[in-house]
Amino acid sequence: MKHLLMNYRGWVTVISLVLLLALAIFSFLSIFDNSNYSINNYQVLNWEHVEEDGIQESEIVETAGKSGVNLGVKKDTTFIYVEIGEVENLRDRFFLEVENPTFRVVQPYFLGDDGVVVPGAIRGISSGYENNLMQPNPNFEFPDSIGNIIGVIFKIYGKEPLKFRARLNEKSDFRKSLGNKLLFASVYAGIMLALFLYNMILFFMIRDRVYFYYCFYILFICLAQLSLSGHSFYFFLDKNVKLYELSIVGFTAMSSIFVVPFIQLFLKTKAYLPRVNRFFPLIIGSYLLALVLRLLGMVEVSYQITDLNGLIVVIAFVSVGVYVAKTGYRPAVYFLIAWGGFLFGLMIYIFQNLGVVNLGSYGNIPMLVGTAIEAVLLSLALADRINILKREKEEEQHAKLEVLKENERLVREQNVMLEEKVKLRTEELEQTLLNLQNTQTQLVNQEKMASLGQLTAGIAHEINNPINFVSSNISPLKRDMKDMLEILDMYRKKGEDEFTENTKKELNELEEDLEFDYLVEEIGLLLKGMEDGAKRTVEIVKGLRLFSRVDEQDVKKVDIHDGINSTLVLLNNSMGGNIEIKKEYGHLPMVECLAGKINQVFMNIISNAVQALQEKTDNNSKPTIIIRTTSNEDEVQIEIEDNGPGMPIHVRERIFEPFFTTKAVGKGTGLGLSIVYKIIENHHGQLNVVSEENKGTTFIIKLPIYQNVNSNEQ
Repeated sequence: MKHLLMNYRGWVTVISLVLLLALAIFSFLSIFDNSNYSINNYQVLNWEHVEEDGIQESEIVETAGKSGVNLGVKKDTTFIYVEIGEVENLRDRFFLEVENPTFRVVQPYFLGDDGVVVPGAIRGISSGYENNLMQPNPNFEFPDSIGNIIGVIFKIYGKEPLKFRARLNEKSDFRKSLGNKLLFASVYAGIMLALFLYNMILFFMIRDRVYFYYCFYILFICLAQLSLSGHSFYFFLDKNVKLYELSIVGFTAMSSIFVVPFIQLFLKTKAYLPRVNRFFPLIIGSYLLALVLRLLGMVEVSYQITDLNGLIVVIAFVSVGVYVAKTGYRPAVYFLIAWGGFLFGLMIYIFQNLGVVNLGSYGNIPMLVGTAIEAVLLSLALADRINILKREKEEEQHAKLEVLKENERLVREQNVMLEEKVKLRTEELEQTLLNLQNTQTQLVNQEKMASLGQLTAGIAHEINNPINFVSSNISPLKRDMKDMLEILDMYRKKGEDEFTENTKKELNELEEDLEFDYLVEEIGLLLKGMEDGAKRTVEIVKGLRLFSRVDEQDVKKVDIHDGINSTLVLLNNSMGGNIEIKKEYGHLPMVECLAGKINQVFMNIISNAVQALQEKTDNNSKPTIIIRTTSNEDEVQIEIEDNGPGMPIHVRERIFEPFFTTKAVGKGTGLGLSIVYKIIENHHGQLNVVSEENKGTTFIIKLPIYQNVNSNEQ
């Protein structure tokens, strides 16, 4: 929880700095954008009177304040009068700017103090004016053919809601102001496009739909803001008037189609607010209704629905975010902070429309900055989502390992079956291994099967030679015995009669022919070979029994040296005769442990040392394994040291992690040392490794002499 709060504070600090920077930008633009030359008095004229009685005799329909004129959608031409007032060097210093890029036609009529009316140039998206500077807002120069200009009447026609405000632009700063606005729009579009591509790449990498929805949300919200500022008309809508007028509502509606499912997935509303989650599709339907009405020509209604939807979305998303954040779900806090950036821009934009804040020709910048801040922070939150998913995956993996631990009883039962299957052919054993891999619990079995495979190879090799030795001696033994029986039979036959000199002579000759003395000696040698082979077989079987301890499932007092020796006997074949084993045994008491488990530890560690020595033989002329044992009052210590290649730091730090292996695919599962570590841990012991590249590796095992404290007291 403390770590989470520190993350929140970090986010709040970042957001505060971003908002302060945005405020500084707005303040800079407000101060240095000639806000003192805004026009504050507006009067709406009756267009029928304008046509019939002339401009100077027109009837005033409405007087507006400094925030401008907002008349909604007007089907007919509208006339608005603005009072210029006394401005020094008006013609030489200023342009007249209309702060709305959506008008189809805008034409000013300049009024002089002498009553002369001079029409100005026609501007607007339908005027055909070649706007080479790509300035979205209509701009006009003051004519020289008139005296002192006291006011301007604007003739306006458009299909979008009529929001009118005019201001004076310094000619000296016009291009600078235009460049700044283009720079802001370009930077904004670049940031949003970069975020779109970044999150699209994440989507293809992770295959999480939340990134897909977010990509197209920021794409369409960017297009909607560029349409509001008028830049989309020139840059990617090819000056198509109808598409541009449709784009403001259209892009906004399209963004809603993607933002709603994004919020549902990002905030997990289906899990936290299932009832509210069912109503979110209605927001999409409402935006689509506004788009359909706009296509049908019901412009004012479509804008009203869009504005109402915007209010509902703000209230709904903030409320949902607050509720989910209270549950402790961290992405909800990130969402509220990011959404705060958007609300900040929206607030400045509203204040600009109300006249509280005056950003001049930069009036659309707050929304651009607000949506950009929102997009950047939500992208950071989505990047953090990757860490959350990774942590959840690790927790899931940990849970699976716990399940495997609980299924240890099943593993032991399968071991009984495996012992029977060891007697079958090697092909049957391999097929059994493939079948065992289809279940969850067989991840641990696979490592045990590898150990049993080594046992099988050692047993097959060690038993096969003495048995062949005995078998090969049976035939000559039978032959020699037959010859001896033939001699004895001859003695018996001749002995029935009385032995004579001739008989003795014959018998002596027969013994010489058959080399009787050699036969007796050969029989002795053969019998001795058979006896040695039998003893060796008994020794191997005894070593196997000491290693496996199949009949011992309880903690018993065990001679550690017997376990090490039996392991070395079974691994003798895999050493190939080129690895020297040095035993530096100390005096060890009997140790309470599970003998089979401890022997499995010796098997894994020593076999790993053997493999390391056999793989790296180029620079090691004398591969050696040293086994040391010592003891004190409470514990025994076993050190297994090799002079192999050693391990780098990054490998040494991870060797006890489940599924971590440096072997090629199919050569190891990465479970051997993790199982060894768990066995030592269950015996309340310690397992440490000391290793350095090109200097060998030493595993240090410490085991308590007594597993139960009461055992020592007794």
